[in-house]
Amino acid sequence: MPTLASPLEAALTPVLALLMFATFLAVPLARLGPALRDGRFIGAILTLNFVVVPAVVWLLTRTDHGLLLAGAPVEAGTRVGIVLVLLAACVDYVIAFTGLAGGARDRLLATAPLLLLVQAALIPLYLPLLVGTESLRLEPGPFVEALIVLLVIPLILAAVVQATRRRSRLSRGIERAGAVGMVPLMMATLLTVVGAQSAKIGSDLATVLIAVPTFILFLIVMLPLGILAGKAFGLDVAGTRALTMSGATRNSLVVLPLALALPEPLNAAALVVVPQTLVELTGMLVYVRAVPRLIR
Repeated sequence: MPTLASPLEAALTPVLALLMFATFLAVPLARLGPALRDGRFIGAILTLNFVVVPAVVWLLTRTDHGLLLAGAPVEAGTRVGIVLVLLAACVDYVIAFTGLAGGARDRLLATAPLLLLVQAALIPLYLPLLVGTESLRLEPGPFVEALIVLLVIPLILAAVVQATRRRSRLSRGIERAGAVGMVPLMMATLLTVVGAQSAKIGSDLATVLIAVPTFILFLIVMLPLGILAGKAFGLDVAGTRALTMSGATRNSLVVLPLALALPEPLNAAALVVVPQTLVELTGMLVYVRAVPRLIR
């Protein structure tokens, strides 16, 4: 139903903002202050996402003797899309999955604005180096918009609800609705992401399938690397679980507008971002079971 693509694309940001609002409602925001002072966790999450992950992406996408993309012709747009989405650390639904895995979601939430700002600064530098297109330039606009719409506004609203819940029946009702609505909101997010791009993906399925093995291998590789990073920085169990989840999840819903805004020769970039979301969410079903068992 390609006629639904445009309305669903317009609905994506509001739906994701609602999902983030529901996620923040479930996090004790009063605990964010101590989390922001956890320098060891902040150092670990920045190192994993902006030193280790770029090295992994470079190894996975090398053209001469890379692990997956070598031996098959890969157009520039496909390579740009793969690198773009894998460089961007997730700042939204990773918080919900971290909670399911028994990780320190409050610490992860506290670092979310920092992760978004750092990736906005570094991805325009990393991307040309990794894809070999020196003339490629990215605008910071989508990152700034994501910071305000997907983090700042939902966070402020959730803080207001939590601060007034003792004396406000409305606030308590909103909290209950947020808890009940988490799964439907995640379903709505997936519907809008897939529905907005499905017609384009169906017309160029070969491009999408090239990228899928890379996304799967990335999830496999990042599990032990996240655990090792947690041990190297001396994090506790909850912190190591949160770090591992952060290293594996990517910011596909934020970089999708970036991919859509790329020049026409790179149109394939947006096509590979959407299947990364589906591969990742399938992988998260494994992660929320495996991480608590491997990190005790």
